[in-house]
Amino acid sequence: MFSGLIMEQRKYDGGRARGYLVGCVVAVLLWSLASAQIRYSVSEEVNEGTVVGNIAKDLGLDKSTLTERRYRIVSSNADPLFHVNQNDGILYVSRKIDREEACAQSSTCLINLKTVLENPLEVHYVEVEVLDINDHSPSFPEKDKRLEISENVLPGARFQLKPSRDLDSGHFSVQHYKLSQNDHFRLEVKDKGDDGKIPILVVQKSLDRETAGSHSLVLTALDGGKPPKSGEMNMIVNVLDINDNAPVFSKEVYSVMLDENAPVGTTVTQVNATDLDEGPNGEVVYSFSNSMNQKILNLFDINPLTGEIIVKGLINYEEKDRYEIEIEASDKGLVPLTTEKSVIIKIVDVNDNAPEIEVTSFSSSIPEDSRPGTTVALISVNDLDSGLNGKVICSISDDVPFTLSPSLKDNMYSLVTRSPLDREKQSHYELTMTAKDAGQPPLSSEKTIAVVVSDVNDNSPEFSLSPYTFYVTEANEPGTSVFSVKAFDRDENDNALISYHILRDGSQENKLASFLNINSESGDILALKSFDFEVLKKFQFQVVATDSGTPSLSSNATVNVFILDQNDNAPVILYPVSSNGSAEGVEEIPRNVNAGHLVTKVRAYDADIGYNGWLLFSLQEVTDHSLFGLDRYTGQIRTLRSFTETDEAEHKLLILVKDNGNVSLSATATVIVKLVEPKEAFAASDVKSATKVDEEDNVTFYLMITLGSVSVLFIISIIVLIAMQCSKSTDYTSKYLQETNYDGTLCHSIQYRSGDKRYMLVGPRMSIGSTIVPGSHANTLVLPDRRRGSGEVRHLSNQKTIQL
Repeated sequence: MFSGLIMEQRKYDGGRARGYLVGCVVAVLLWSLASAQIRYSVSEEVNEGTVVGNIAKDLGLDKSTLTERRYRIVSSNADPLFHVNQNDGILYVSRKIDREEACAQSSTCLINLKTVLENPLEVHYVEVEVLDINDHSPSFPEKDKRLEISENVLPGARFQLKPSRDLDSGHFSVQHYKLSQNDHFRLEVKDKGDDGKIPILVVQKSLDRETAGSHSLVLTALDGGKPPKSGEMNMIVNVLDINDNAPVFSKEVYSVMLDENAPVGTTVTQVNATDLDEGPNGEVVYSFSNSMNQKILNLFDINPLTGEIIVKGLINYEEKDRYEIEIEASDKGLVPLTTEKSVIIKIVDVNDNAPEIEVTSFSSSIPEDSRPGTTVALISVNDLDSGLNGKVICSISDDVPFTLSPSLKDNMYSLVTRSPLDREKQSHYELTMTAKDAGQPPLSSEKTIAVVVSDVNDNSPEFSLSPYTFYVTEANEPGTSVFSVKAFDRDENDNALISYHILRDGSQENKLASFLNINSESGDILALKSFDFEVLKKFQFQVVATDSGTPSLSSNATVNVFILDQNDNAPVILYPVSSNGSAEGVEEIPRNVNAGHLVTKVRAYDADIGYNGWLLFSLQEVTDHSLFGLDRYTGQIRTLRSFTETDEAEHKLLILVKDNGNVSLSATATVIVKLVEPKEAFAASDVKSATKVDEEDNVTFYLMITLGSVSVLFIISIIVLIAMQCSKSTDYTSKYLQETNYDGTLCHSIQYRSGDKRYMLVGPRMSIGSTIVPGSHANTLVLPDRRRGSGEVRHLSNQKTIQL
């Protein structure tokens, strides 16, 4: 395997004095650097580990220093083909070598290796020639090949084929071709040097497509191996036709029946012609003959590809009952061949006239109180056809309150009502009448007429609520609207025009209706007088709504009105009161009383209720603030400390009494307290006893009158509420309960229920446990409804609400 050894050594020495040092360094490096080149050869596909050559021996290297000098092959390939053993310097094959992969189609495959020794550095180049073996078979680019050759081609015609390729080179590449036995073809081979050998197919005998439409051939390529390897390609030679056959129709006579009025696009018939030729020579196209007149061309058309004759215009039996059409079938040869055929089309009469509906007499509007059987319109039906085709059946849909009643005369009908009408349910009907003849297939037509149901006064006005409940604050301005009622009528026009009036029948229930007036158009109710809560707390009256129909209809609604309190009464001082009626009094107390001694108690009354009647007491003026104190709720005056010798003998106290209305009203009382010695006080008590008896009698008289008045009002209220409870249903009746939530002052409270709300009318003083929300003009407490899941309280406008 060893073919040669070449060694080369160079020296360099500097010549000028300025480069001595550089020259010495370069000389040392070049002295240690040597290069050499050797060449080996190895066959492809040898096993891994095959010895290529002994590089150390061939280069004369010392084997003992190879490992120390790190003898190796320098390569950028991650998977090199060769490697050198550092122990013995032998070059081995690292993996199987594929010459065709390493060198493709090169005639000589050389692989250059660079080996390196260190200390000193030596580089040696090794060339390895990879020798080819016959490990590949010839192969064609296509396994199957189709050739098309016209049947009129002359003998000697040549057709070049694609050559076979062999990955091997030299003698192992493709060397010759052979063709399977065939009478019509032979094979020639053209050698193109490096490009290989090219096979050529030659026609040696005339072709006839009608005798043999195709020929199957096998082309074989062989290489120069021993034994040779081969590759095959199957060839199909299709013989192309020439146009030597005319189209032939499948039938001798074409005759069809066609219904008149056949839709445009309807297929009349389909002609069919065949051509024995192939390709364009055998493709047939259809057309009408040039002798056809334009009228027929306007009625019929033909599909040039399928031969379908289709309807193009309106076919009318009454115009013509038979058509004869000339059809041409031509092929697509360069010189087309044509055949003609006649098609007879007979027209069949059909039911082509739809019935016609005519309304001869019609009432577009009918009253809703019309009886069943009332005639709405007269209908006549006509069909131009005869026989069964002219026999007409007329109908109307079943989901309307109308029907068609046939008359004695044929094709005449009456449109009549079938059931009662109700304009409020449906005021307009679109009636579609259908007329259908007895032809096959039947023809039909439709006609729609609109019928309006006119209104009659058959619905009474209906109030939006019944009964109504309203709340009116006392001291309202006379002549202004306090509330309104509203009614609606399901009729229309004048029958739905509503007017209002208050029922004034002189009954006890409507006795207060004279103080009210109502707007007859809008239903707004005006109060002609100002209401006083202290006089009237609730009343009831009837409102009548009447429509303008003939005859008119009406309905009643009950209106419950609750009067709400306003702070329109100032407190009245009951004690002290002087003989002349002024709120003044004189109290004498011993000088030696202790702190907390009750001097006197100021008593007052307010005719209002709730906050408006809740009184508070305060000291406006006092001689000495350290001596007397006033309870703001009870009006009791007590001493704050014991008296001393330096205290004055007479003290004047000005007491202010005011209610808790939004705009508070008040009154004042004057109390003069005189300090006397204990003995004088005892003596003076006998003298004043008669006077005090008279004063106490006056106070008692006033208290009795007040208590009697309040008690009578309370009893009357309870009786009225119980009567209403018994006379009305649970949903619309207020429920009243008596509850005493006050202490020590002239006052009362009434609980009642209206709908889903509970209310309380509260007197001047309430229980301490009540929670009061100030800031209103009225006197109503709204209680949470225990029947409901939520504690929601709905506030009424212009009212003060207190939640307990």
